Amino acid sequence: MNILICDDEPLATERLSRLIIQLGHCVVAIATHGQQAIEMAKNYLPDVVLLDISMPEMNGLTCAQFLRQLTPTPAIVFCTAYDEHALDAFKTYADGYLLKPIAQEELQQVLAHLTIQTQAQMNHLKQKEHMEELNPKRNKIAAKTHRGVELIAVENIYYFLADQKYVAVRHRNGTVLIDETLKDLEREFADRFIRIHRNALVAIPFLDGLELVGSGQYEVRCRELEERLTISRRHLPALRERIQKL
Repeated sequence: MNILICDDEPLATERLSRLIIQLGHCVVAIATHGQQAIEMAKNYLPDVVLLDISMPEMNGLTCAQFLRQLTPTPAIVFCTAYDEHALDAFKTYADGYLLKPIAQEELQQVLAHLTIQTQAQMNHLKQKEHMEELNPKRNKIAAKTHRGVELIAVENIYYFLADQKYVAVRHRNGTVLIDETLKDLEREFADRFIRIHRNALVAIPFLDGLELVGSGQYEVRCRELEERLTISRRHLPALRERIQKL
């Protein structure tokens, strides 16, 4: 694994580097304080950051909070002489905690665990990518009409509305019927459509607001449309929350 060391003690970093190399891993960079570690992590994309806690300018606990926001996120292992920091360290979701002077056997155990964890994550990612290749998300919906087969761009669809055994697709150029289920459409386009009723999915980019039309009864407004769609009380809280984030 590629490892970044962050410690302001030269002797400590020298010894830790030697142990890491002896265990068959690679030291990609060495930082002396938290801010430098963050910049190096962005540049070198390490698998693991071995992070001291007591350092000048930015301590290890603060640094870990920033490292957790990076993509990809490195594993974080704290290395310190003060065991009273353990609780605070793990509150920042540390992946390991080593007390100085660090024993090679303990370092080996932590890195071995992280290697297995990283491999499991990679396998999961590969499986996910494979499934996406087998079931790619469509960018067009095919509908059979009297003119033949029409392809409707998903980005032009306002909503899907269940109509007996078919689903009506309301889009910028009209309405067509497709022989699919709302459940399957909701699963495939969960990032773009939100359910507002057991029979309706609305495109999030076209959401324009809610209107109270009766005692506790609401309808949703869609940009570019005059018609309104009924919202069920069951789905109202989630829809309100989503609109507030727009």
